[in-house]
Amino acid sequence: MSLPVLLVSLTLAAAFVFSRLRKPRHQLPLPPGPKKLPIVGNLLDIPNERQWLAYHQWSRDYDSDIIHLDACGTSIIVVESMEAIRELFDRRSSIYSDRMHLPMVVDLMGWGWSMAFMPYGERWRAHRKTMHDSFNVTAVKQFQAQEVEACNELLRSLLVDPSDVVVLFRQFAGRLSLEVAYGIKVQPGDPYLEIVEEAMLGVSIASIPGTFLVDTFPILKYVPSWLPGASFKRKAARWWKVTNDVLNQPFQEVKNNLDHGSATPSFTVNALDNPNIQTSQQSDTVRNVAAAIYAAGADTTAAALGWFVFAMLAYPETQAKAQAELDAVLGHGVLPTFADQQALPYVAALVKEVLRWRTITPVGNCQGPVHRLHAAESFSAVPHFVAVEDEYRGYRIPAQSIVIGNSWAILHDKDVYPNPDQFKPERFLRDGKLNPDIRDPETAAFGFGRRICPGRHMAMASVWLSIASILATFKISKAVDEHGETMEPTYEYLTGLICAPLPFKCSIMLRSLQTAEAIRSLNAHEI
Repeated sequence: MSLPVLLVSLTLAAAFVFSRLRKPRHQLPLPPGPKKLPIVGNLLDIPNERQWLAYHQWSRDYDSDIIHLDACGTSIIVVESMEAIRELFDRRSSIYSDRMHLPMVVDLMGWGWSMAFMPYGERWRAHRKTMHDSFNVTAVKQFQAQEVEACNELLRSLLVDPSDVVVLFRQFAGRLSLEVAYGIKVQPGDPYLEIVEEAMLGVSIASIPGTFLVDTFPILKYVPSWLPGASFKRKAARWWKVTNDVLNQPFQEVKNNLDHGSATPSFTVNALDNPNIQTSQQSDTVRNVAAAIYAAGADTTAAALGWFVFAMLAYPETQAKAQAELDAVLGHGVLPTFADQQALPYVAALVKEVLRWRTITPVGNCQGPVHRLHAAESFSAVPHFVAVEDEYRGYRIPAQSIVIGNSWAILHDKDVYPNPDQFKPERFLRDGKLNPDIRDPETAAFGFGRRICPGRHMAMASVWLSIASILATFKISKAVDEHGETMEPTYEYLTGLICAPLPFKCSIMLRSLQTAEAIRSLNAHEI
């Protein structure tokens, strides 16, 4: 037998053996997971709160970075490692970038305009590109003046009355998002802030899987609202109205201002001035993206800054180190600017540790974490969706599966971050500089694959500026009661789409007369 014939024969034989050994996908085992009950599957196993902890425990129990759950016939895949996330969400992003249709949120509450809930396709890509063009790492610098002005207003508010920092943080986020999206300046109590608050409350409730039966049985969306048990229809009708207001009211105000020549620079104004925006469909895309910027993140910003304050209360030595760096580099009583960012590595490490230590969007795409703008891409609990059957490491991933990236597990991986429950900015430093060999929390905090948050660059910039400015001017410490006793925080938090600290007491006092003067002399338009 000649050599070529022998090689062909061996190749065919090997292919035959491989084909006999390799099972078709539909015969492959599912990823490991807890035992399923008839009909309900694992529905009773999945906790109502802090699901990420249960997912992580199952991952350890079954020694697998991918697990499978079943919720009344809905297949759920939970991904626990960066290796698996990169393989599925990055390398196979063409099939893992979809969204599951949520009848309550999309059909009944009217959120179909939001990128968070759009199916993967041309319409989503058009929205994504529109936002990316204004918020990529270079273009986003055009909004630095608005970030500085909002931060300055936050400092002035803390100077006047720091008794409720969570409220002040929420006002800061709301004002900044409205000004960036529309050029609209608001004050506390403005109706624009109130309607988005109600709209986000509704979608936060409705986006949690299993909250409303209509998501499991879509035919229920056709039942009359007066029918007993149809209270979800009445809730949806109320939420639909505020959702529509969020989408249309500020956008219409900008268009009116443009007609009268009184519009101020913003994402919407800049986008509508683009000569390429010629059709009503393109105008609707601008409207939808602006509403996403406006709608989806006051909670996340307040949460990030709230966790920063909690970290300073629990680890006062980190506050002292950051303030010593600020004083040494800038001088005491001097406020930081974006130009100072590279010269303040410890502050940068502290911000990264805030992002990692208390994961604001533990089991979603985040897009979470930190700012209304990064949440514009998607809400924290909106998972990926794979419409076709796939295979990973010999396991079958069924078609029509929900796919969840466990961000909390990745950001608390003790092999990457030793003692992960400890707040330790030094883990990101080496020889006094940021250590590029340590995984940046941004890799998990802002979502994965093509659904990664397009506003993440502005998110990080605005949070860095806020934290650096607060550290430069104020001292954060535990509150004292009327008897002079220290009030120990409970460090309890709200679990839902966003993990945010519950209301708490603390003391925020000026560091010195110099820092007070620095705040009082602020120019709101100075970068």
